[in-house]
Amino acid sequence: MTLFLLGFIELKLFDIIDILLVASLFYTLYYLLRGTVAINIFFGIVTIFLIWKLITALQMELLGEILGAFVSVGFIALIIIFQPEIRQFLLALGTPKIINRYRKKFSFLGFRMLEDQVFNYESVVKACFSMGEKEVGALIVIARHHNLFEYIQTGVVINADISQPLIENIFFKNSPLHDGAMVITKDKVKAAGCILPVTKKLDLPERHGMRHRAGLGISEQSDAIAIIVSEETGFVSVASDGNLFKMKDIAMLTEFLQNELGTLESK
Repeated sequence: MTLFLLGFIELKLFDIIDILLVASLFYTLYYLLRGTVAINIFFGIVTIFLIWKLITALQMELLGEILGAFVSVGFIALIIIFQPEIRQFLLALGTPKIINRYRKKFSFLGFRMLEDQVFNYESVVKACFSMGEKEVGALIVIARHHNLFEYIQTGVVINADISQPLIENIFFKNSPLHDGAMVITKDKVKAAGCILPVTKKLDLPERHGMRHRAGLGISEQSDAIAIIVSEETGFVSVASDGNLFKMKDIAMLTEFLQNELGTLESK
């Protein structure tokens, strides 16, 4: 079905859908790669592809053959170069966190958010701001659908009930576990002193150290939420889906955790 004509170009409904899908794909790629070295590689590949198309249209056969050979192996090269970004993209598709992010907007479809808390938010939140006042650094990772087993193995398994004194003692400056990350699964402090992957983003402010980079890294590699307490400033931040959010007070952090960790249930 032809919708309208633009000169000699005939636009059909599926052509418009195709254009919108391609635009969405490019925006998603840009969103995943922004702030990293890979964004420059991405723009380079797009530039080469456009030049190849132009040369093909101009019937410059020799140069077209050279660039065509380069483009023909480009798919395999893309998988190798963008392996972490592809993993992050597939992870987002394979988990319900995209739906969870917009669950309030879908409430009219018959879904509601459960108000029951998965674990003791109060102890975690109070411990974070208490450590912030004392300028004690901390990195707490809250697992969601992924159990983070590969990261738990790098630390010391604790498997203890969540409590404010326990959290503060683990991150006390003289504690042997204070430099690593604490992993919380459901209602248990599963492990401490864990080693996390760091983000490759280059546009982070200088005040953000390794804890912030590790918090962002785990939120990029999984659907976990990371709470970071800065040792230098005492500020509390949250990393989720590769983004960093500053928490101004206890109420703000509590609300954030309730919104992010709530689940969807059909009425």
